[in-house]
Amino acid sequence: MNQKSRDPIESLFSEERVFPPPDAFAQAAGLNEARYRELLAEAERDYEGFWAKRAREEIDWITPFARTLNASEAPHYRWFEDGTLNVSANCLDRHIAERGNKPAILFEGEPGDVRVLTYAELLAEVGRFANALRAQGIDKGDRVIIYMPMVPEAVIAMQACARIGAIHSVVFGGFSAESLKGRIEDAQAVAVITADGGHRGGRVIALKTVCDKVLADCPSVRSVIVLQRAGNPIAWQEGRDIWWHDAVAGRDSHCPPVAVDAEHPLYILYTSGSTGQPKGIQHAAAGYLLGTILTMRWVFDIRDDDVFWCTADVGWVTGHSYVAYGPLACGATMVMYEGAPTIPDAGRFWQLCERHRISVFYTAPTAIRALKKLGDEYPRRYRLDRLRLLGTVGEPINPEAWMWFHDVIGQGRCPIVDTWWQTETGVHMIAPIPGVTPLKPGSCTRPLPGIVADVVDGEGRSIDDPNTGGYLVIRRPWPSMLRTIWGDPERYRETYWARFENRFYVSGDGARRDADGYFWVMGRVDDVLKVSGHRLGTMEIESALVAHPLVAEAAVVGRPDEVTGEAICAFVVMRATRPRPEERPAVTETLRRWVADQIGPIAKPAEIRYTDNLPKTRSGKIMRRLLRAVASGQGITEDVSTLENPDIIRQIQDEGAA
Repeated sequence: MNQKSRDPIESLFSEERVFPPPDAFAQAAGLNEARYRELLAEAERDYEGFWAKRAREEIDWITPFARTLNASEAPHYRWFEDGTLNVSANCLDRHIAERGNKPAILFEGEPGDVRVLTYAELLAEVGRFANALRAQGIDKGDRVIIYMPMVPEAVIAMQACARIGAIHSVVFGGFSAESLKGRIEDAQAVAVITADGGHRGGRVIALKTVCDKVLADCPSVRSVIVLQRAGNPIAWQEGRDIWWHDAVAGRDSHCPPVAVDAEHPLYILYTSGSTGQPKGIQHAAAGYLLGTILTMRWVFDIRDDDVFWCTADVGWVTGHSYVAYGPLACGATMVMYEGAPTIPDAGRFWQLCERHRISVFYTAPTAIRALKKLGDEYPRRYRLDRLRLLGTVGEPINPEAWMWFHDVIGQGRCPIVDTWWQTETGVHMIAPIPGVTPLKPGSCTRPLPGIVADVVDGEGRSIDDPNTGGYLVIRRPWPSMLRTIWGDPERYRETYWARFENRFYVSGDGARRDADGYFWVMGRVDDVLKVSGHRLGTMEIESALVAHPLVAEAAVVGRPDEVTGEAICAFVVMRATRPRPEERPAVTETLRRWVADQIGPIAKPAEIRYTDNLPKTRSGKIMRRLLRAVASGQGITEDVSTLENPDIIRQIQDEGAA
């Protein structure tokens, strides 16, 4: 391990505001202070017994398990391995007697079309499609690629795979042909489920056309099922391609759920790797299901009369856990929206909240910042009084965006659950309990019951100093954790466990704990800058910039510097238009002084570049590695077609430094 990775990450950031749970919320919450303390004590007293009890209470087992945790091949842990279940039955069948007529999915397309599927209707659709998959020769253990727009059929396809024991791998509908091909080949998928197209940003995304570019080179794929959604022209290969409506025509709506082992892979979800080769994160049926149920109950305080909206696409883990599985496993009503948040204008999210009477709203900090920039006038057009709980996901939220979300969207009455977790963890790991936890803007607060999180230095020793950051790690295995990287167990061990000799899971994030034990995520460890001997987290510098009234968004990266080792380069989106060339020196100096005042002179950006937007994926993730390449004067060699706004890269490259 090199010296840089051993040095602590310095924190110069301070946030003093605290928001206790509103009395009315705390009194009605499903998890109160006393019960929360009981859960913490129970997990500390008998860790395996804690998880075994939760699994027996929350999951309908076909064969009950007797063994809770098998650590004999650590770090390849196995949970509840001698039990059997079916995830789809736990999401659908068990609700029919009491909730058969309750809406399961409220869908709205970008063009404005609305559909409602009750639990009984959803079960019937899943059964028909599961039987259609079987008719295509798809069986337990087969891998199926799902490359769909954000429509109910995407969830139906996922649930149908789970029903027959097939392993699905959802590929985000914004990914390019080459990205799709790599995932098909790695999984050796036997089928692809797609659509002619989907609506996004006022245009049609031609998904089937993207598939056709690579399927000739993917011999493992035997069939392609195509949903007719957008009506755009597509090519057709007889004998391979079949319309969704033809595939389900005449199929029985009843498909008995197949029993699978608790450790049977539910899905593979590919996430970016530092080498450029995506990692196929493999999640197991029982442990993952348990995690989604518990976090829906604990973090979202889900109630039978809630309307829950997670804005994530099912192509990301957030859409798996809090669209396709968690809400349905808890019998909740959830909203799915197909399109962009600014079509036809920046009020679309708030219009949906009013129209569908949403009570729990979960979205990304990047979306919050972008909508904040467009003005308070849009949310104020709509009645948001039904909202009772807000949540953020995807990256740390800066305090000023948190305050806007709290004051303008939540109207000062809604707790905000700022959730830290990853594709690899499956579900929330560090997050507030909304009826219990006092909130601090920008902090994900404390680990959930049963989660043993820590911040350690380069030698794996706990760091208690509130001004010192280190590696965010999880010290004990947990049921919803990834089991391996598909087809590459050694890469799994090397990526997540080897740094500290298999002692604990290494998240790759940097964090610190404050004097109250609250966790503050400081960004990816790989993004930490070493400036004149000081290791600084990029998140704190970004938060300082965004706190200035002129700034809407900011992303900070490092570039090589002969004097300081690394220089801080900031890419800034202004609330108004970009400053004119003659205005930039004064604006830049104002922002540099502001950062110095907020967190110290060492954190002042060496250069600031002004842009109309930041390069983001359609999930809202800022692609900082592209910004690092631009700041360092390197060419962009990777595929940018997956960006929401690929043209922004050219603007940033042409802009030059201020």
